[in-house]
Amino acid sequence: MSIKHPIIVVTGSSGAGTTSVKRTFEQIFYREKVKAAFVEGDSFHRYDRYEMRELMAAEAAKGNKHFSHFSPETNRLDDLAQLFKDYGATGSGRFRHYVHDAGEAKLYNTEPGRFTDWEDLEQGTDILFYEGLHGAVVTDELNLAQHADLKIGVVPVINLEWIQKIHRDKATRGYSTEDVTDTIMRRMPDYVRYICPQFTETDINFQRVPTVDTSNPFVARWIPTPDESMVVIRFRDPHGIDFPYLLSMIHNSFMSRANSIVIPGNKQDLAMQLLLTPLIMKLMDRKRRAG
Repeated sequence: MSIKHPIIVVTGSSGAGTTSVKRTFEQIFYREKVKAAFVEGDSFHRYDRYEMRELMAAEAAKGNKHFSHFSPETNRLDDLAQLFKDYGATGSGRFRHYVHDAGEAKLYNTEPGRFTDWEDLEQGTDILFYEGLHGAVVTDELNLAQHADLKIGVVPVINLEWIQKIHRDKATRGYSTEDVTDTIMRRMPDYVRYICPQFTETDINFQRVPTVDTSNPFVARWIPTPDESMVVIRFRDPHGIDFPYLLSMIHNSFMSRANSIVIPGNKQDLAMQLLLTPLIMKLMDRKRRAG
């Protein structure tokens, strides 16, 4: 953790909705004139799309049916930890981009599925913002959670997460339902070992809960809408959280536990704005006072 160079991480599984949370942060940064350095977690995968495809086939041939991007072995978590450490100390560090599609290929002049070259973060940023799979991972060798000043977990209930992933991968990557199902099955052991434990490290978790039947996510024809959902917001430390204010500002919200508030799904963006803006400004105030 660093007062002069704070770090925010948003962590969650593929299809959890971390990208939409990132957009909310971008809006807050823009409105409050906070200059952020953005880092995506998939840029710290150890293997690119084509190398991973070959390795998965080789591992499957050896009987390993659970080789996935979720494990520490297939990610450069030591480099990610070094980035967090360097940024906290100096406000800089090395990163790269993972090129997802043709649009990004034109932007970065790199083939889709490949990484760009390593480069230094822009100088003079106020905050480092990380969004990906491993922002709060703790293993026997590494503790990434210790470096972050604000950790946000995005974790829909599991069936909803699978529905979102199936629909996203079919729409944007051309996969079949069977392909995505195989991916979910292959990743499950690493999901349990390395993704789920992070949500005990996070400061705030946003968990979307559908109010419609999602019993069989593999045949769901559409993703439950925000109007068909509730969101459970859990605080690791509720001290200092103005719950009466939140309850008054978010219609139909209620407290389910002393550290949890439940809101209508279509109020998630508003809740994030109300919750996160003061926390971001608190980090900025600490930074200025130390400065």
